[in-house]
Amino acid sequence: MERMETSSASGRHGTGLAAAWRRAWRLPLVILHILAGMLEALWLRARYPQAHPAMAMAKQRWYLRLLSLLGVRLRVTGAPAGGAMLLISNHVSWLDIPVIGALWPCDMLSKAEVAEWPVIGWLARNVGTLFIRRGSGEVSRKVEEIRERLAGGRSVLVFPEGTTTDGRAVRRFFPQLLAAADQAPVQPVALRYRDHDGDFDPALAFIGNDEFHHHLWRLLGRPRVIVDLTFGAPLPADDDPKRLSERAREWISGQL
Repeated sequence: MERMETSSASGRHGTGLAAAWRRAWRLPLVILHILAGMLEALWLRARYPQAHPAMAMAKQRWYLRLLSLLGVRLRVTGAPAGGAMLLISNHVSWLDIPVIGALWPCDMLSKAEVAEWPVIGWLARNVGTLFIRRGSGEVSRKVEEIRERLAGGRSVLVFPEGTTTDGRAVRRFFPQLLAAADQAPVQPVALRYRDHDGDFDPALAFIGNDEFHHHLWRLLGRPRVIVDLTFGAPLPADDDPKRLSERAREWISGQL
């Protein structure tokens, strides 16, 4: 069992001797976990097509192990509806991806910059992540790619805000990507991060000019992270992506 710090500030930000100790044993394990994930991805890609269920299950197991190493505890309300779904969620951190992916196997739509991250970008490219460059006019093509994944029985996770926030509120949803919802149900997901005392914690947000390795370093020093994850009921199909996005945003905002 991890030792709890008595100071709320030190527990929240991961400072002091206890945080240094946590980093000392967590960091090597996370590095080994990432390297093992790369080897497993190479092995699976040599044996199976990307759409094979073995690939999806391997991703889910990898996410679960990563969350355990980082001290992430999930408090889940509701459940994935099952089958191929278009999951839509508010967006706070890169950690959103393993948090949701650990509970339901799905492909992700991520910003194009992630594909260029060392090691993590390689992993993302090789496990079926879709990438979109903001302001590039790629939306129509990505909608078709999402449709193909859904029609093939694979779930896809998108973040319609188009960027991360500190988690206090939900920004406007961009509805264009929800045009792919004619292929599968849409299920909204609400995320909120809390510190080890259970208080809402905006310090976990990955926003502004934050860099992945800096954010991960802070995360490694924390006693634990609690994530409230709420799955809503699937939304009825709607030919108007704007109406669909408004209903999803209203529900997620209500949960937060």
